Amino acid sequence: MFSGLSAFPLTPMQHGVIDETAFIGLIQRLADAGVDSIGALGSTGNYAYLTRKERASIAQLSVKHAGETPVIIGISALSIREVLALAEDAQEAGASAVLLAPMSYQKLSEDEVFGLYKVVTRALSVPLCVYDNPGTTHFEFSDELHGRIAELPSIGSIKIPGVPAAPDVAKERVERLRALIPSRVTIGVSGDPLAAVGLNAGCEAWYSVIGGLFPQTALAITRAIQAGDSQEALRISERLAPLWGLFSQHGGSLRVVATAAELQGLAASPSLPLPLRGLEGEDRQGLARLLDELQLT
Repeated sequence: MFSGLSAFPLTPMQHGVIDETAFIGLIQRLADAGVDSIGALGSTGNYAYLTRKERASIAQLSVKHAGETPVIIGISALSIREVLALAEDAQEAGASAVLLAPMSYQKLSEDEVFGLYKVVTRALSVPLCVYDNPGTTHFEFSDELHGRIAELPSIGSIKIPGVPAAPDVAKERVERLRALIPSRVTIGVSGDPLAAVGLNAGCEAWYSVIGGLFPQTALAITRAIQAGDSQEALRISERLAPLWGLFSQHGGSLRVVATAAELQGLAASPSLPLPLRGLEGEDRQGLARLLDELQLT
């Protein structure tokens, strides 16, 4: 479950309400493609904009329509009280694992973040993936903190941000973290533009945004590396360079992926919760042309 391709789908919205039909379609698309796991209610799933009731519904729909594919449910929230409630909902829905980022309004200390994971792991009956995402949480994990947290019960994986672009430096970064955590805990890379580099550097999993929309393309990269063909994985990733460029241009992957889902007929427009907005005008037209050229699946 914490290896291979973990695909993170969008949670499509329509006029402030979850578009359940579109969401179910995305989940079934991932299960049919044969992804290794599905990560619902990550950042691409817009968890921070949803109520507890909405998140419980998404957890239930994910598990129900994923078939035999393991489902990881995001439980991040501002307070431990909320996190524990969301963890209970995820487990009741039948989630195979949970995903937790240290959300905050006040800047958190390392001891506070360690305390968060200590309390939550004691309440879990399923494994937990540590969500290291400084771009949204504005909290920077040290490798030493990862090492402390990884010793807690129920920790199954660490989802790290994109690795350095230079292969040797990326390998050093992964090996440095690996030396501090138990072998039972996997390291998963996020940041799709550098996923192939991260997998080549020793990451066991790819927690993928693009995999949540175009699973066959993401699987092609993942399976190539698993088969020992790193050059093929890099070739596919490099072909997607214009898409990676749009991620950077538009403040991350969410707006681009949401607009791509709309253009592909997988979600109605607009699909993001306000005040978020997808691409418009020439930017939207440019993405449409790029998707026609790339023919992603």
